[in-house]
Amino acid sequence: MNMDRRSFLKTGAALSAASIVPFARAQELGWRTFEVSTRVELVGTGPARVWLPVPSVNAGYQKVISNRFEAGSGRASIVKDARYGAGILVAEFGKSDTPVVELVSRFSTRDRAVTPGKPTGEKLGKAERSLYLSATELLPLDGIVKQTAMDITKGQKNDLDRAHAIYEWIVDNTYRDAKVRGCGVGDIKFMLENRSLGGKCADLNALFVGLARAAGIPARDVYGVRVADSKLGYKSLGKSGDITRAQHCRAEFYLEGTGWVPVDPADVRKVVLEENGGLPLGDAKVEAARKRLFGSWEMNWLAYNYAHDLKLPGAVKGPVGFLMYPNAEALEQGNLMRLDSLDPDHFIYKMSAREILA
Repeated sequence: MNMDRRSFLKTGAALSAASIVPFARAQELGWRTFEVSTRVELVGTGPARVWLPVPSVNAGYQKVISNRFEAGSGRASIVKDARYGAGILVAEFGKSDTPVVELVSRFSTRDRAVTPGKPTGEKLGKAERSLYLSATELLPLDGIVKQTAMDITKGQKNDLDRAHAIYEWIVDNTYRDAKVRGCGVGDIKFMLENRSLGGKCADLNALFVGLARAAGIPARDVYGVRVADSKLGYKSLGKSGDITRAQHCRAEFYLEGTGWVPVDPADVRKVVLEENGGLPLGDAKVEAARKRLFGSWEMNWLAYNYAHDLKLPGAVKGPVGFLMYPNAEALEQGNLMRLDSLDPDHFIYKMSAREILA
């Protein structure tokens, strides 16, 4: 029997693709523990500063166990951003120091699935609600962003339907652009004004967050990194061992009576582009990801923080849009300059992940 996409999602039709593992089965595996190491080694000597994201998300799907660090002859400490609670390892090096710093984090995760209408116990206070409904430099909520959100959600009766309409619109209208450096920038106004709807996770999931906020739904990006291969049959949605280029952000929206609901439209488009050399949007494996990634996450991934427009302590340059990559400032031509964290020939860092088995 032929079935359109809406019917497919509504009925939850069984898939014939044997490689697709039902999310509920993976969830039964429970907690897994990982260790992630991040080592930064700048060229030459100081003065220099290095900032590393430190896992600071403790939730029903993740527990941070420990963070330990070493900065050689430099000085280092872990601080927290006052607005978002983002953990930041700050390492400072003098003129004669060799700028090398390493952070080792241990944490446990378990797969996450949220059913709208079934309370998670998560409550959103007044200050948090205001924070996750506010504009940021890269997420303006007026103009074309507001108009697009209103167009997408017109006729929808509640926040769940509005959030789902935004999710579906992003999956249908955006695409993953392999040429984009890193995870993208997340400048959603530029994307909409220029009809430039290609990007990576920091673009496409930021678009979900911005449109949701513009529609009056509290939402946030969650910045992190993949730490293990997927057990759900998706080669494109996991990374183990060397995870230096495995950064990935996700998104959540808050639903009254339920709590935070996980989504990841960017990974649906990643499946389209990369899985099995590329798949059509209507492929069964894509449809399964599309359904699964509205309300659930496979937690082969480490969540760092929710922060936007983050001021790096002691930095000469201005805030960063988000903290998901190592950042550094070093002496160049007599001035402290922000290094390009996506230039591994000049800004050398290495990330690795391993699962700790009981």
